[in-house]
Amino acid sequence: MVVYTASTTAPVNIATLKYWGKRDKDLNLPTNSSISVTLSQDDLRTLTSVATSEEFKQDKLWLNGKEESLNSERTQNCLKDLRSLRQELEQSDSSLPKISSWGLHIVSENNFPTAAGLASSAAGFSALVVAIAKLYKLPQSTSEISKIARKGSGSACRSLFGGYVAWEMGDAQDGSDSKAVEVAPLSHWSNLKAAILVVSADKKDTPSTSGMQTTVKTSDLFQWRIKEVVPKRFEEMKKSIIDKNFPVFAELTMKDSNSFHSTCLDSYPPIFYLNDTSKKIIKLVHSINEFYGETIAAYTFDAGPNAVIYYEDFNESKILSFLYQLFDKVEGWSKKFSQDELNKFSSEFNSNSSKIQFQLDDELYKGVSRIILTKVGDGPQDTNESLVGADGFPKA
Repeated sequence: MVVYTASTTAPVNIATLKYWGKRDKDLNLPTNSSISVTLSQDDLRTLTSVATSEEFKQDKLWLNGKEESLNSERTQNCLKDLRSLRQELEQSDSSLPKISSWGLHIVSENNFPTAAGLASSAAGFSALVVAIAKLYKLPQSTSEISKIARKGSGSACRSLFGGYVAWEMGDAQDGSDSKAVEVAPLSHWSNLKAAILVVSADKKDTPSTSGMQTTVKTSDLFQWRIKEVVPKRFEEMKKSIIDKNFPVFAELTMKDSNSFHSTCLDSYPPIFYLNDTSKKIIKLVHSINEFYGETIAAYTFDAGPNAVIYYEDFNESKILSFLYQLFDKVEGWSKKFSQDELNKFSSEFNSNSSKIQFQLDDELYKGVSRIILTKVGDGPQDTNESLVGADGFPKA
């Protein structure tokens, strides 16, 4: 039996200018353009291996060790588009094996909680689409392939690039110009770091898809956001990235997170993605910036309560001295720092403690399950690591 295989890893991206709302549900076309930072796959990634053989009569999917249904319309749309591009190749070159008509075995694993507001579907769909495109040896550009990933999960199209990425909403009704493009590569501004405070690893109350539909239908504020706020902010944020201007980037990021959650609150009935812990973290970041007299940290929250705090590496000890003081009991620190390094954060905090004018909540750590310390990273990567065996089934 001949089995063809391919594997890829794909990253999580966290939007700094949020996509929320669809103008076409089936094609996953957004009501506004968005911008994101791709995070390092050392800390957050999906690994996907695909296999195909003439013996495989149907498509199958295994996710995190469990067989899952492949019936979702979104997944089917991605597979259909990829197969049709492979068919074009096969029709133009009769020597190619006709693998487009064979069943696919897709095996995928995340190294982070699924459906916890950590953009697992973005990493998952981008890994799926890139791995199959690799298996099929498709010649299309990354931006072209991003249109297929978009049909699986809107934000997945942004995970096809590393560094700083824009998803241009486009105007065409068929979605042919709604694609991801690189704003700047990782190498352009490589010292951006992120501390993710995982506030709740549970599945969220309101899934993103239904939340978006409610907002689009019922929020007056949403209309103002997509027509007035985002188009201007899109250009300003791109410029702040090109200029590597962290204070401007930070202010735009925080304002946009607030704007997005305001439209959720303005929906009817209102949608609450932030909880009390999230709100206290927002207050903490503003207090840290005020304490140092400059904007050195920025928070953003996707459709969930988890906080992503961006900062530049040369300000790391300033930021982490506060975060370690409050969240030292939470797991995740020892993955990145030795005890000596952590003690230095404590010493820095202690040397500043007499000057701190704001109230620190010693109980805040109770609302956080772990911290993920990461940084800006690369787009999807080829890998020799494979989740499928020689028979094209998941490795035991």
